[in-house]
Amino acid sequence: MKVNFFTIVFCLMAVSGVASAEITIDTVPVGNPGNADDTTTYGAVAYKYNIGKYEVTAGQYTAFLSAVATTDTYGLYNTSMWSDTYGCKIQQSGSSGSYTYSVASDYANRPVNYVGWGDAARFANWLHNGQPKGAQDMTTTEDGAYTLNGATSLAALIAVSRNADWQWATPTVDEWYKAAYYKGGGTNAGYWDYPTSSDTAPGYVNDSGNLSTTGNPFVEGGADPGNYATYNGDGGTYGIGSPYYHTEVGEWENSDSPYGTFDQGGNVWEWNEAILSLYRGLRGGSFSSTDGHLLASYSDSYNPASGSKYIGFRVSEVPEPCTISLLALGGLALRLRSGQALPRKRRR
Repeated sequence: MKVNFFTIVFCLMAVSGVASAEITIDTVPVGNPGNADDTTTYGAVAYKYNIGKYEVTAGQYTAFLSAVATTDTYGLYNTSMWSDTYGCKIQQSGSSGSYTYSVASDYANRPVNYVGWGDAARFANWLHNGQPKGAQDMTTTEDGAYTLNGATSLAALIAVSRNADWQWATPTVDEWYKAAYYKGGGTNAGYWDYPTSSDTAPGYVNDSGNLSTTGNPFVEGGADPGNYATYNGDGGTYGIGSPYYHTEVGEWENSDSPYGTFDQGGNVWEWNEAILSLYRGLRGGSFSSTDGHLLASYSDSYNPASGSKYIGFRVSEVPEPCTISLLALGGLALRLRSGQALPRKRRR
């Protein structure tokens, strides 16, 4: 294999940059490119990509605000994050030009909420640009996966589309749907009804604070019987109840999607790029939802310029070309160390 020297240097520099990044987004690879749509007409994706293993957390979003929102030009912070009972408990302190941000420690690993699609797109741009620190401008939040350039209104955000050189983004509806419901290759290829690798409605924490399928008390960090999600399965108390309502991301460790994502059903609705009824698309249901909102057949939408206690997001990522080059380089080094001969080109 021929490995370009400049590609190697660029990749090593990129890896060095990642090591110093403010936050780490755990992703899972979504393969099986070229899969067919589901009967809902969603889910076909022609390329490989990565998607967030978890929803973006309040702790990760706090790092984003601290990096770019000392002057919060485009309103990335919503006061309800702190003040609302269902908020993710991110607090803004100080005055414009010197704002600081903190998150309550017991909320840091729960999903961020009160974010609009525009906020999620700016977060993706920040990741795309290497998590820089500075004002909200074309080098931090306003260009990258999306050219926002100050877009904050409904009409302006609906007009935004993903740039061809994207590295991080809010998922397309097909990227989101495939990661949530597609079974992958082999004899069982197809789609599940729920994003917990099941055609049966997930269990939930009932109004008595017990696991609905076992009757055992729910304990955060406790064992997951499998096929569970954070939603309002009996029409009473939201999610897991007061004071958190949301679970920490990945709480249901045995209830992942076929590709290994968590909480694509319940916890918070998640933004995608679709435009439905002149709003941006939502998928997956929230801590207040019924099981019907978690179904593959259900979608919703919301004003992309607005946030809600019920809405958060996850991000998707293009697989880094560096990964392939570095693996090739690593393989080359191992062969040289072991004295193994390199393959020769065949003469034609």
